[in-house]
Amino acid sequence: MSETATIATGRLGNICYQRGYYAYTGSARAKSGFSRIRRHIDVAKSINKTRHWHIDYLLPKTTIQAIITTSTEKDLECQISNCIGKKTTPITGFGCTDCRCLSHLHHHTDQSKLIERTLNAYRRYADNIHQWEIF
Repeated sequence: MSETATIATGRLGNICYQRGYYAYTGSARAKSGFSRIRRHIDVAKSINKTRHWHIDYLLPKTTIQAIITTSTEKDLECQISNCIGKKTTPITGFGCTDCRCLSHLHHHTDQSKLIERTLNAYRRYADNIHQWEIF
């Protein structure tokens, strides 16, 4: 985010998002998983204005810098998110209403450190990691 902003985030209410970079960890384990990523890109570009998940409220205020994925049958979302969270600032309650995690959205002021932290979390738990820096 280029500047600090307070954003109404669904049932979480108003959240003050600090200027900086965010890593969101989600899972899309159904056959339509990559379609969900495409949908998130469309929400970020304001092509899709539907708000269903917490991330949908944040994406229109951001520019996606990188997407990191893995294709797996394993349930790794929480492990990866918790690993990223060890050296970042969590946004409490974000994206984790279906688990016991503190957050699935993490903030850092340094983009390269956040991307490296995220890649390291994926490397620790997953195979077949793909990274796209597309925006």
